[in-house]
Amino acid sequence: MLSNLSSNVILAKARAMYGRRLTQQNYKDLLACQSVGEIAAYLKSRTCYQKALAGINETAIHRGQLEALLKQKLFDDFASLCRYELSVGEHFSNYLIIRSEIEQILHSIMLLAAGKPEEYIFAMPMYLTKHTRIDLNALSRIKSFNDLLDALSHTPYRKLLEDFRPVGQLPLNYTGIENALYTYLYSSIYQSIDKYTKGETTKQLREIFDTYVDLINYSRIVRLKNSYHESPEFIRSSLLPFGDLRQKVVDRMLEAQTEEEINSVMKTTSIGKHFLKVEHRYADEIPKHVKYLICHHAIHFSTHPSVVLMAYIFVTQAELIDIITIVEGVRYHLPPDEIAKLLVIYNYNKGKE
Repeated sequence: MLSNLSSNVILAKARAMYGRRLTQQNYKDLLACQSVGEIAAYLKSRTCYQKALAGINETAIHRGQLEALLKQKLFDDFASLCRYELSVGEHFSNYLIIRSEIEQILHSIMLLAAGKPEEYIFAMPMYLTKHTRIDLNALSRIKSFNDLLDALSHTPYRKLLEDFRPVGQLPLNYTGIENALYTYLYSSIYQSIDKYTKGETTKQLREIFDTYVDLINYSRIVRLKNSYHESPEFIRSSLLPFGDLRQKVVDRMLEAQTEEEINSVMKTTSIGKHFLKVEHRYADEIPKHVKYLICHHAIHFSTHPSVVLMAYIFVTQAELIDIITIVEGVRYHLPPDEIAKLLVIYNYNKGKE
């Protein structure tokens, strides 16, 4: 058990680190940048990412290298918090590692499908090598799905992906692979919550994950039914087997014919009543907006270190995703106002500063 002193130190430290997040003015300045190098230079000189980007050559940095350095900061921050009391973070740090491993596998698969697997080396996160069970160097050398499986030897991921070997000319089942990997991730974190927490801590952590998973499943139903016209059976197999939605609610959404009908069913649930009101353009935007909203609140008001640590991970990940979105938008010469529409935190804080 944590002492009150350890708890207070961790809570204060996490909130102080969160206080150094990007401001609305930082976001506006980043949106005004004209190149990846200019974004990197700004982050290095004007934000809390200064230490993470120390020593980079702003004129030559690759987008993938910038992304890896920014993600390394999240690992370093989490390690810094865990030093105050290892028992708080040791069981939940696996979430961050497994999620990072899954991101690397999916990125490698996408490059393989595009016929450019060798490009993985440009985005290889060297900081992850001391944490991961995956041979990242092997991922940069793959030429086939079998090579990918070999690179994942001695990890749980090989067994998860073996059933997805391509057959003949059939396309790779990317949706199935993604679902299998994220099912493994959430199974791991739910097991940790149930085994190592209790009482209000368990309740708050489960609320964060249940709400996010339920909204992920809702958005997948909308996307797969309306955009891809998939069958209810295929959609059901693509849902994460967690969350708080009752099976009959899921069945009714699968039977619905339009997004409006799906929304009507979802609004009969407490999560739907509360969170479908969140401003969005597409259903896929709702889960990440709501996760940020819940975790932003938890950082300020929760008194449970495990909850605040997980919330810190999620809000920092949201900021990283926003930065990467800006980088991609600038790279493809999108107008700043169009890029801004895609940002989570910037839009959440509009008019609040």
